[in-house]
Amino acid sequence: MTSRGTTSRFLKSVLQNGVGRDFIEDGIVDYAKKNPGTVVYVSPQPARVPKIVAEYLNGNVKEEIITNKTSLEISQLMTKLTNQSGLDIIRIRKPFHTDSPSIQGLWHPFTNRPPAIDPIMPRP
Repeated sequence: MTSRGTTSRFLKSVLQNGVGRDFIEDGIVDYAKKNPGTVVYVSPQPARVPKIVAEYLNGNVKEEIITNKTSLEISQLMTKLTNQSGLDIIRIRKPFHTDSPSIQGLWHPFTNRPPAIDPIMPRP
């Protein structure tokens, strides 16, 4: 509010708004045809930051802001969001997990090998 009691704001240029619009007009139909398992909604919301919202079947939601991105970058971002599962990206500490680990170690093909078959002998 200004000293006069009325709200004020700066003028916004609509010239930078065309990047995302180009993708919606040209690329979104092709993207939807190539990815039939993905549902695409276009929701124009004036005076809002342009963003892509991905909702996954497990209930997770991811939002990516696409301000000042080219059509190619938006397409790559949508492909990335389509290929993800919606789960958080975490570092996996071990390639396996069990609730009751064996105290004998991991099994491998030579664990229970009969000694009569090709016995392992020290080298002379």
